[in-house]
Amino acid sequence: MAVKQLKTPRKARLLKITAQSLNGFVSPCKPPHFYSTNQIPLIVMKCLLRVLVFIVMPCIVSAQADTINFTSHALQIHQLKTGTRQYLVYFQHPAQNKTLRFSLWQRSIDTIRFNNQPLFRIVQQWYGTDSAQFRSVYSLSSRTDFKPAFHEETLNGKTKAYNWYADHITGADSITANTAAAFNLPLEYPTLNWNLDIETFEMLPLAEGKTFVIPFYDAGLTPPAFITYKVTGSEKLNTREGVTDCWKLLTEGVHNNSRYTQTFWISKQEHELLKEEDQFNGGYRYKIKIPAFSPDITARFAAQTP
Repeated sequence: MAVKQLKTPRKARLLKITAQSLNGFVSPCKPPHFYSTNQIPLIVMKCLLRVLVFIVMPCIVSAQADTINFTSHALQIHQLKTGTRQYLVYFQHPAQNKTLRFSLWQRSIDTIRFNNQPLFRIVQQWYGTDSAQFRSVYSLSSRTDFKPAFHEETLNGKTKAYNWYADHITGADSITANTAAAFNLPLEYPTLNWNLDIETFEMLPLAEGKTFVIPFYDAGLTPPAFITYKVTGSEKLNTREGVTDCWKLLTEGVHNNSRYTQTFWISKQEHELLKEEDQFNGGYRYKIKIPAFSPDITARFAAQTP
């Protein structure tokens, strides 16, 4: 695939309370009669300090989060694998017990150089049961820190394309018939491309109890925002390879006055997103990574005679 023209982008320590320290916590609170007057204030202070630790410490721990950026809390770029992966995506509503809506998403990742910049090229194809549902997405991000450089989407024959910089995003004037050519958005902070959330999650340094705050922007849609994701635990999934241990990553919020949750299962060993479950408006959306031996649907389409 030819490179499209674009402008040059741009643990809180946990307090461990041992049995010995607990004994030390209890006894000073009731000082024996042989303590001198000068000793009492110090003992009381120690007691109060320990009480404060028990009260404040949970708040500190729960408040800790890694805000993903391009310096101190960067993504683990080496975890992102090139190649093609496909996902079965289906919608289920409990009230509609005879209907499911299916689509298949393909995401292909390779590496290129453009304007002497090492880049990831990520191409997506979304297929549904109607041609009007087809969407193609083309994105470029830095191989150094995954900063977005370019993003283009085509849906219903209309293309929106953006050049992405650290402090602003503009419509790409090099793309013919770009309906977002006049787009201009100043950025208060650098953002990651929300359309590449799967790839972003696969590069997180996931661990028990971790919380991440990610600056995301979905090009041309709602304003950039810091989105919180929490590692809520582990779960083992039965896969073709056997049992795969996964981290569970959760985000939740409110959209259009409706509460939603999204849960992602990411394998601990290979750092691959294997499953996603979204709950919103009383329904569910599932995204399941299908085995690598599944046919490459785009190759089959390309083999057909026009």
